[in-house]
Amino acid sequence: MAERTLRGTVAIVGIGETTYYRHGKSPDSEFKLALQAIVRACEDAGISPHDVDGFASYGGDRSDGPRLAAALGVKALRFSNMFWGGGGGGVCGAVGNAGAAVATGMADCVIAFRSLAQGQYARYGRGAPVATVGGEQSFTVPYGLMSPAQMFAMKVTRFMATHGINDSALRAISLACYHHAQNNPNAVMKGRPLTPEGYDASRWIIEPHFHLYDCCQENDGAAAVVVVPADRARDYKNTPAYLLACGQGGDHRSAAPVHNMPDYPGSHFKALAPRMYDMAKLSPAEIDIVQCYENFTGGVLMSLVEHGLVKAEEANEVLTPENLKAPLGSMPLNTSGGNLAECYMHGLELVIEAVRQIRGTAINQSKKRDTAIVIGGPMVTPVSSLILGSEASL
Repeated sequence: MAERTLRGTVAIVGIGETTYYRHGKSPDSEFKLALQAIVRACEDAGISPHDVDGFASYGGDRSDGPRLAAALGVKALRFSNMFWGGGGGGVCGAVGNAGAAVATGMADCVIAFRSLAQGQYARYGRGAPVATVGGEQSFTVPYGLMSPAQMFAMKVTRFMATHGINDSALRAISLACYHHAQNNPNAVMKGRPLTPEGYDASRWIIEPHFHLYDCCQENDGAAAVVVVPADRARDYKNTPAYLLACGQGGDHRSAAPVHNMPDYPGSHFKALAPRMYDMAKLSPAEIDIVQCYENFTGGVLMSLVEHGLVKAEEANEVLTPENLKAPLGSMPLNTSGGNLAECYMHGLELVIEAVRQIRGTAINQSKKRDTAIVIGGPMVTPVSSLILGSEASL
């Protein structure tokens, strides 16, 4: 029986993004932002948007595939897909779904994208003011659990207390992201460097672990990548980044309501990560660069542990700013600034930065760049991750 795998069957050959704006500051509509990112990704690949034949997104993106196809003049729409679940848990899954469509012949050139204009619609992650609540919220709202920050902070507090992890680990993640953003002209937080003193002095969002700089931004913009068959990848303008593996899903009953999942203090990657490494034929030690979705720094901490990139008992020693900064750090993390300091594009900007690292064109370029892992939306359900690699990694 032939091996069933995505490894080496598809590649990302084009990347595109708009200007990233602070919440509510985009001069363009959400749909126009999506079109801009897709057109720029096609230009990067050296193709016409007319030749795209599929779209894949996540997080309830309002810019649906058929409407995009009409606006772009796509010759034939062969694939139109949405990853279930809210927020950024589906970022890698959307790229994987695009890859699966291409690998199986359902489509030849699929765009994975995310468009977001929170200034034009409701804000993500905000406790909504409502007169009455029902369902799961009946069990949480009376106790003050009304927003993701509050709900996720409970998991992080339990995890850190269990393993004796200090707040210095969370501080290091935030400092590394802000450090990388200072060199990135498209980062919303460029020109606003963060110091350890500034981090410590920032206001609490949720005590005892989430300061202001532990929480992601709210932004407007769009980002897109072009996914094609690997055997055609060399025909495009830029160095391809090959998909080595993708995983999506969650742990046993990770979507159980009212915080009733069996493995409570986790980010939901424990079952996913081993299968992904098996597909990639790599171990965690062979990953050169890490791009990890930060809804909150505590989610990054748990995700790194669950992906085998850091041992919980070593987190205090390993997670330092020096180790997380490119180019010399032992584990360069979120090298464009990530959700904390580049922008909150539900993590697709992390995929784009991973591609740049593989190409060798990143602003904060890592010396080792044959493999990059992207980790999506920790603590939501479902979650997803992917591993990209250079031609040398195949």
